[in-house]
Amino acid sequence: MYTKIKWGIRILLVLIVGLFLHYTLPQRDIVRIVDTGNRITQIGANWIFYSIEDTGTGAETNTTRDIRFIDAVYPDGTSVMVYRNEDTGWFWPPYFKWDSSTLQAEATNLRSTAAAPQWVAVTHYGWRIPLVSAFPNAVSIHPVEGPDVTLIPWVNIILLAFLAFAILMIRKMWLQFRERMVDPALADAGEAWDSVENRAENARKEARGFFGRIGAWLGTWRAKK
Repeated sequence: MYTKIKWGIRILLVLIVGLFLHYTLPQRDIVRIVDTGNRITQIGANWIFYSIEDTGTGAETNTTRDIRFIDAVYPDGTSVMVYRNEDTGWFWPPYFKWDSSTLQAEATNLRSTAAAPQWVAVTHYGWRIPLVSAFPNAVSIHPVEGPDVTLIPWVNIILLAFLAFAILMIRKMWLQFRERMVDPALADAGEAWDSVENRAENARKEARGFFGRIGAWLGTWRAKK
């Protein structure tokens, strides 16, 4: 049972870290921009999927915000995506984005039609969740040669490699620490506990022997009577 609980906790931690990285790390879509604009958006329980107020997006109230959006279509011609265009400022995720106005102008300039498509790579983070009105946040836009262009996610590769290296180093240091400090301490504690148990057992034996001798002595007096 304990093994199942331990593995369940490990799987849950891996799942949480995986979702966190998938949401935070940059992703790139090859799309065609069809429209751009601003919309008054209600911010409520879904605030976690939006930038913090006062980062350049022009928050009007605690629940209403004027947000820039970029509408796009995937190369299949039917799948669509809507990106929000908000500054991140100095807060998380650490994209340090301050140029949402400039990015909106670039997106507007790159709009195209199905008859004369201009394909672009939109770098973004986040998820599109219609149920809670969550949109990925566009970070940058670059024209590409076509819808079949291959983009290698070098940033993600480097960050994940560094993260894996850091985890391996931390695990190695923990194993060395456990071997040098924890295991000897546990061994000493076990030996001390065994010693206590042995002394207690010897004391019980001596007590039984002592009271046994007393009982035998009393038995001799009863026999004399």
